[in-house]
Formats: sequence, structure tokens, C-alpha cells
Amino acid sequence: MQDLPIVLDRDGATPLAVQLADGLRAAAAGGALRPGDRLPSTRGLATTLRVSRTVTAAAYDQLLAEGWVTGRVGAGTFVTAVPGPAPAGPAAPAGPPPQAEPSVLDPGRPCVAALDPAMWRRAWRAAADPPPDDRPRADGLPAFHDAVTGHLLRHRGLTPPADTVLTTAGTSAAVAELARLLPAGATVAVEEPGYPRAVTALRAAGLRVVGVPVDDDGLVVDAVPAGCAAVYTTPAHQFPTAVRLSAARRVALVGRARAEDFLVIEDDYDGELRYDVAPLPLLAALAPGHVVHLGTASKILSPTLGVGWAVAPPAVVDAWRDLRARTGTRPSPAGQLVLTALAAHGDLSRHLRRLRRELRERRALVLDTARSAGWAAQGDPAGAHLVLRPPEGERAAIAAAAGRGVAVRGLADYHRDDPRTSGLVVGYAAGTRAELTAALAALVG
Repeated sequence: MQDLPIVLDRDGATPLAVQLADGLRAAAAGGALRPGDRLPSTRGLATTLRVSRTVTAAAYDQLLAEGWVTGRVGAGTFVTAVPGPAPAGPAAPAGPPPQAEPSVLDPGRPCVAALDPAMWRRAWRAAADPPPDDRPRADGLPAFHDAVTGHLLRHRGLTPPADTVLTTAGTSAAVAELARLLPAGATVAVEEPGYPRAVTALRAAGLRVVGVPVDDDGLVVDAVPAGCAAVYTTPAHQFPTAVRLSAARRVALVGRARAEDFLVIEDDYDGELRYDVAPLPLLAALAPGHVVHLGTASKILSPTLGVGWAVAPPAVVDAWRDLRARTGTRPSPAGQLVLTALAAHGDLSRHLRRLRRELRERRALVLDTARSAGWAAQGDPAGAHLVLRPPEGERAAIAAAAGRGVAVRGLADYHRDDPRTSGLVVGYAAGTRAELTAALAALVG
């Protein structure tokens, strides 16, 4: 790494993590890094560059999220992509690297094929009816709050107290805002493996992130270290292992939150999508004074809306409002108006019933395909992804699938440290049913 042309400007306005990520991309573009090259550990690189490990870990997380690297961040990170040769001609302004088209098996993509086109157009037309609003709405639109309150009551069994609902731009954006409300340098526990974007947002705010293992019952609550300011978790359908947090651990987690006075950030990114029983009760219903519930329209409708919601304790809501007043941050109203229109006449509930049917059948297709090939599967009957375990192992299966034109991620992509398990994280919501069938056939060979 000493031979790579990476220079950090410690007096510049650009954060060091951003400079480092830019430098690694530039090294790849110049040929100093090639696909398959192993990067040093976050700790080793931090020592070489004389920066904190927070800087190197945040840079690696960013490159992982962009798809430039893969593997076990901090313990075995490999370059997976470099840009192609630049065309001849005048130099273009610098910009972000081109992104590959996401795979049909990407667990992050929703099932937009289940959206009724007439319903979708009707909602957008209704959203355009109100005259333009000249008032800033830092909290979000009141009508959107009403729609969210009704949605949470019907589909998540939660009745938010008055004045505890805030509009967000989605769960990732909400985590980034919440991170700025916590004390600088505070410790936040996250699931390991877990959601890379949440980790990146927390680290970018200067917080210390500590991984807590996940097993078949979800987050291992006993392993949460003392002294945390917050715990980030995906209890309804853990990402990426697809398990749920058991009832006993739910009680244990909120019990510790009360006793130790820390905040639980409950990312309920796809909690409405369950296929065996009613959606599981929320942590926010068990301990409303210590839990921030986060929901999003991205997984049940489309990321086009760019909208989500938070239900938080009054003190958190007040601090959040103050942050937005000081920064001018506010969610865009367009997506709020569309979701409000969908909820107004029952279209949203009808869509959710249709979506659950579609995803239940797609999940069965994944399971049938995997088992016919002799692959094991893990995951609750919920959400839009499963973990598959091919006999040949994670790395060999990923390489074989890539050779057949199918991109798929392994659990190692979501580990910050040494992985304890391996498997393929397979989404089944994206694309058409025919595209999913073709991708699965290519995956198992």
C-alpha cells in the first residue's frame, strides 16, 4: 500500500474518509489496483496512513456499498471492479464511478412488478391536485402523518402517540439524521453481519460502531456491550440473515434499554411483509420511551417516492426538529403526497395484499429451485430475500454464477470482521417472475 499514490490533505475541507475512497478509486483507474487484488486491513491501512481506523473503515464501507470491493471488510477485502478505459477526447469533469446494473437477485430491490399501473397513475394525479405549498414542512405533511398512523395501526399494530411521527427520506437517511443527535464519539452497537449503509452513516457522524453477533434468534442481546448510546437492529427480518428477533430477546433488549437508558433504533424496512402469521409486534410498542421506529415506502412501493417515517420518544422528536431547523433539512413533499393518495381510498392496503401474495409465491419458487439443486436455505417466511447455502461454498458459488452472467452477494459482504457463517443473500422481489426464474436457474447451474 505504501507504493500506491494515495495522499491525504489533512487541512482540506474534504473528509479524510472521502479522500481515501477517492484515492483508492483513482488507484484502480490508473491500474495500480486490479480486480482480485487484496486491500490491507482497515487497521493496517490506518497505521500506514496515520489516521484513525474510523477513517479507513468508513472508506471501505463506502466502496463496499458502491460495489468496488467485496469480502470481509477489515479482514479480507478484495477489489472487484475497475472503470473501463476512458474514451479519447477532452477530459470530462470528475464524477462518481459508473454503477453496474443491479442484479435481479439483489436483496435491496423491491417488487415494482406488483404495482397496479392504474393505481400508480391515479395516485400521482391526485398528488398533483393540491396547489403548491409555500411553507417549509420540516416535520412532514400532516396528511402524510395521518396516513402513516393509519398504516401502522392496520399493518404493524402500533398506535403512535400524538406528535411522535416525523417524515423521513427513508430508513438510511433517518439513521444518518439520528446519528447526528447522539453524542460525538458515542458507542453504537450494530448487528454483525448487518446493513452496511447504516454503519457508514453512523461512522460518518463520528460515532464508534461495535458489531454484535447474530444467530438463528437474531441479535445476541447478551453480547451488546455496556455503555452504548444506541443499538441499531432489524428485528422483524434481520438483514441480511433473514431471521427474526425472538420474543425472549425482544423483551431482553428493551429491558436493557430501560435499565441502561440507551436508544434502540428499530429499522422495520420490510416488516409489513410476512407470509405465515400477522406481522410481528414492534419494539416501539414494547418500549415507546426508548425505541425509535423507522419505516419506509421503498420496499413496499418504490424508492421513487423517497419517503419514510419515524416514530420516536418526545425528547428525540424535539431534538430532531431542532436539527432540521438548524440545517434546513426536510423531506420532499412529492412522495408524501403520493403515499397519502394511495392510502386515502384503500389502494395501499389492497396493494400490500397483492404484494404479499406475489412475494409468497416467489419465495416458494426460490426454495423449490434451491432444494432441487441440493442447496440449504435459511430465512423466516417474510420479506424479500433468503440466505441460500450451496454445497460448494459461498465464494465458489459466486464465481460460478458470475461466469453464467448472474451477480449475487455473499454474507461475507455484510461482515465487518471475520464471518461466522457463509451463504448467498438472494433477493426475489426484483424483475418479472420470468426474469427471476431464469436468474435462479443460472444461479444453481
